[in-house]
Amino acid sequence: MSKPKVLIIYTGGTIGMIRDEKKGTLKPFRLERVVKSIPSILELGVEIHSIELDEIIDSSNVTPSVWIELAEIIRDYYNDFDGFVILHGSDTMAYSASALSFLLENLGKPVIFTGSQLPIGLPRTDARENLITALTIAGMRNRHGQSFIPEVCIYFEDQLYRGNRTYKHNSENFDAFVSRNYPILGEAGVRIRIFEERLLTQSNKNLVVHTSLNTNVAVVKLFPGLILGSFPKLFKHSGIEVVILETYGSGNGPTNGDFLPAVKEMIDNGILVLNITQCREGRVEMGKYETSEKLLSLGVINGADLTFESAITKAMFILALTNDLKERRHLLTTDLRGEMTL
Repeated sequence: MSKPKVLIIYTGGTIGMIRDEKKGTLKPFRLERVVKSIPSILELGVEIHSIELDEIIDSSNVTPSVWIELAEIIRDYYNDFDGFVILHGSDTMAYSASALSFLLENLGKPVIFTGSQLPIGLPRTDARENLITALTIAGMRNRHGQSFIPEVCIYFEDQLYRGNRTYKHNSENFDAFVSRNYPILGEAGVRIRIFEERLLTQSNKNLVVHTSLNTNVAVVKLFPGLILGSFPKLFKHSGIEVVILETYGSGNGPTNGDFLPAVKEMIDNGILVLNITQCREGRVEMGKYETSEKLLSLGVINGADLTFESAITKAMFILALTNDLKERRHLLTTDLRGEMTL
């Protein structure tokens, strides 16, 4: 059997940073220097090719246009490779992984995001292990010689996560990511173990790559004392089509003051309001308490256990997919890529 072929897509990020001697700040450098820093890559038994974005960026500068560019690269090279590894800064990695999961419909091959907390040239860097293992996982094939991880994933510090279930929780430690509401897909120790029963079902349909996102999305995070009264008119005049409401606990909000009238006004204006919890673990259960029951009666959409990153990118994806309000509402409550538990 021939070696599996994996394409590295380099966007930038800490993994490929070098220190600017004059300023003392970190800046990205070219992909070939990243790969040359790890000679053992050549011993993986994987045929590796690479491509990089025209503009190498810090992940803080990632935009939806970058997500679309990544989707287009995977579309163009999809039939030539068994898997893909995207080198990306960790700060917005969960947003990018979530976005790619929606843009790549019927994905049948692994798309693994990875990066590092320390640049690859430093002695204690986590970059080498993250990259080597991500490449290994991306090249894994079943006994029939086929790729068997049909998902957009994040690999970081010995753990393989579903991309749209993951968020960055730590800027200091190497274990920067967690997935509180869905178990890990794999773990790397002496051996790499993939929990196949947790993977998405392999699709027998052809890959469909979506190349449009609609960013008319706003976020309102509740806090005691929030004055929401002016928001509906502001959102209406600015063209906002989805408001993500970060509520307390299992989906609760205040019943006094201007909150409920403001939510009602937004919905009356044709704006979809999606309710997700501020808690990083757990889910929205609208109707469990009186405070969320009132939101439910107004027509607020239950976001279940969506992460913030997934809610944002899913809303952008759905807004670009259809203009029909009823269809948008339906899709927001539908598990499209394993991003929510119904």
